[in-house]
Amino acid sequence: MASPSKHTPRGRHRAPPAGDQIFTTLSRAGGRLPLTAAALVVAATVTGCGASGAGASHDTSAAVSADGPTAAAPSARDDARPMSGVDNAAPELPTQLPGLGPKTLSQVPAKTRQVVLVTGQGKNSNRSGVVLYQRTADGWRAGATWAAHNALKGWTDDHRAGDLRSPIGVFTLSDAGGRLSDPGSRLPYTRSSAGYTVGGLGFNGEPLAGAFDYVIAIDYNHKKGTTPLDWTRPLGADKGGGIWLHVDHGGPTHGCVSIAKRHMKELLGTLDPAQHPVVVMGDAGSLSR
Repeated sequence: MASPSKHTPRGRHRAPPAGDQIFTTLSRAGGRLPLTAAALVVAATVTGCGASGAGASHDTSAAVSADGPTAAAPSARDDARPMSGVDNAAPELPTQLPGLGPKTLSQVPAKTRQVVLVTGQGKNSNRSGVVLYQRTADGWRAGATWAAHNALKGWTDDHRAGDLRSPIGVFTLSDAGGRLSDPGSRLPYTRSSAGYTVGGLGFNGEPLAGAFDYVIAIDYNHKKGTTPLDWTRPLGADKGGGIWLHVDHGGPTHGCVSIAKRHMKELLGTLDPAQHPVVVMGDAGSLSR
């Protein structure tokens, strides 16, 4: 995405020009998207989530209509004493993150103790599952699996502005923000009512309002230590940027990963800079390399 030469200091974001607030997705996809052009118009004043152009359409993307499976409650016991022949030991935790191959594992910093693992259903799928892993003395402890959306066309090892694919890789998580007040984020949080306001309709005709109530910048082509709205693109504008974790709304994204609002609040209250959190994201096949 094209980016201004100067980045916006934290807390002093300036809304991008109104003329840059129209999605160009339909034309870039060669007219193959089953949507009217009007469904892609977003009244956003943001620059993240895979948007291209200075202040152009934000990745206004995705929510899941249902939450992922939750852990089942433990079975009640008739007797509080250990039952004969039953192993009452706690299950052993994995010493390595499940589903990751040697190439992917090598990219996870040794000091990292919190990992948001985003596993796509397929290379060209916009459906994913998200699990928060926290490293303990005994191994990696997994949270619940949350349903998620990623980019419309799936995943890529070579993300480009406007390609409608989410980047595959391991990226740090360092900065957060949103339209709403800080819900208790441990990451630096910048509120901007104007900067995170979005309207219009998504790929499935779903309302986009509220998608950026809470966001976490994924440090793909993002300058660490700046608000998610910062336009600096260290890898160049053609490599895209503005890839976020944000609130979902029922459809695929332009490049971001989206989860339910309550799960975003949980992440914001859990991810701790002192634990060096990262996101590991991609389709299952790519992550297993």
